[in-house]
Amino acid sequence: MEHVGIMVNDMDESLAFYQNILGLELRNREWLNDTVELAFLFFPEQKSVEIELVYGGKVENEGIVNHLAFTVENIEAELVRLKEAGVKLVDEEPRSILNDTVKIAFFQGPNGEKLELVER
Repeated sequence: MEHVGIMVNDMDESLAFYQNILGLELRNREWLNDTVELAFLFFPEQKSVEIELVYGGKVENEGIVNHLAFTVENIEAELVRLKEAGVKLVDEEPRSILNDTVKIAFFQGPNGEKLELVER
């Protein structure tokens, strides 16, 4: 995967969430034009995959995204950490899927984006 673009309502709030809550680092933040600001973030251990935050210039019939998934080693501990940070959890407890080989749980980002934790 190269990157995922997410439409945001407030660039500063979204940057704080993705950096402080999810641990991404800011690669670049710039104005594309007079109305559209972009920010590119990445995980230090996976620098080739970026999340692009897009503020302004909303085009009709474009969505935020369906969801972004993040790999974790201990999904239960991560859910506790997110809850303590005030993040809105969709799933309070992880769900097992694929013949109990994978645990997942969904939560929301600051723009209502659907985010997922995956423990394999």
